[in-house]
Amino acid sequence: MCRPGAGAAARADVHGPGAGRIGQGPRETGRQRQNGLAAMTASDQIPQVLVVDDEPNIRELVQIALKFHGCAVSTAANGADALRLAEAARPDLIVLDVVLPDLDGFEVCRRLRAGGNEVPVIFLTARDTSSDTVTGLALGGDDYVTKPFSVEALVARVRAVLRRASRSAPEQGADADPVLRIADLELDEARWTVHRGGVPVDLSPTEFRLLAYLMRHHGRVLTRAQLLENVWGWDYAGQSQIVETYVSYLRHKLDPLGPPVIHTQRSVGYSLRVPGPGGGGLAAGAAQPGAPPGPGHGG
Repeated sequence: MCRPGAGAAARADVHGPGAGRIGQGPRETGRQRQNGLAAMTASDQIPQVLVVDDEPNIRELVQIALKFHGCAVSTAANGADALRLAEAARPDLIVLDVVLPDLDGFEVCRRLRAGGNEVPVIFLTARDTSSDTVTGLALGGDDYVTKPFSVEALVARVRAVLRRASRSAPEQGADADPVLRIADLELDEARWTVHRGGVPVDLSPTEFRLLAYLMRHHGRVLTRAQLLENVWGWDYAGQSQIVETYVSYLRHKLDPLGPPVIHTQRSVGYSLRVPGPGGGGLAAGAAQPGAPPGPGHGG
């Protein structure tokens, strides 16, 4: 595992292409560094992160910060190299700039997904527009960070996505049933497939995880904070827009096949309910009705 020689974590506020400011942050103790690594992933393996940005100073800053927090980091300066390294090294996560000199970050993500590579992606973008955000998320991106950004904030997002990816790995158990069924809606966690009324529904990885969490807590109102923590792995920080965006995606794909199943509880959150007496049932292995876990509990 790589460690920087300095005793303090590198700190930077990145102000977009061609600009950066480096300072020294507060000194971390050995226990804090150990806790930081544990927070990255529940696995014993060192997380592998690919950082893609055409600005050398940004690549170096992010690389130093992630290495300090226990990641093994490789870098690329363009889209072609990013695709090559993504296939050769099979990283656990990619930090991907949108604006690159050849292929843009959206096209890189599109090609990865088309090739069956579902590696988590955090987009970096200097264009703070809703259309760019929606484009990145629709392509299967897991998060986005807008320039200017602090490296500490980016590291926190990397930690969150790695934790969530680790938690979402299928649990092994002799008695576990990977299929969730509610009325005509069926989700197979082992095969990563969804059907409604027998019709296949094509979902992105994040859409799939959100639907699975809603189905496990069928009939319960889940707050936006709970969804952020248990689907995205984020502590609530006013980022509810991403929840609303993905709920909209799910409705767009599920509602044409039957009555609406995802309902909004105004100013609170969302619940999955189906019409009719009892509203359908849960398959064996699905969570039984009860208080849903709050932030800090696994989903």
